[in-house]
Amino acid sequence: MKPLVTMRIPGLIVLLLCSFVGLNAQDTEKAYGPLIVWEKSSHDFGDVVEGEKVEHTFRFRNEGNAPLIITNVQVTCGCTTPKGWTKDPVAPGASAEITIGFDSAHKIGRQNKVVTIVSNAANADKAAQIMFSANVLEKKVPNEP
Repeated sequence: MKPLVTMRIPGLIVLLLCSFVGLNAQDTEKAYGPLIVWEKSSHDFGDVVEGEKVEHTFRFRNEGNAPLIITNVQVTCGCTTPKGWTKDPVAPGASAEITIGFDSAHKIGRQNKVVTIVSNAANADKAAQIMFSANVLEKKVPNEP
């Protein structure tokens, strides 16, 4: 017959592991919240002629367990314009989009722009920015005779 202590140790270990896993699951549940996941977080417009206006729609999905609320879309240059985003909460599992416009007037060469999304997303530190780039070509002026 095994001593009582050696029979209880495996049971105690299993009990402790189950408790730890349960606590860990509760912590994850509390911290989960809304999660913004981009279909594509960057876009390349390719070659754009100086003065041309282009736009792109970035699509995302709320893969969290709480409504996602976008409170602001911040740009770093007057050439970049947030054209629209939903002001309503995005339900868990739902998709939405943000359209960004770029005016290439007075820009030449490679342009790399970052747009910051301000929201209540639990993963905002990793998913708060979308980017686009364009290669702006100098507009050719026709020769006058």
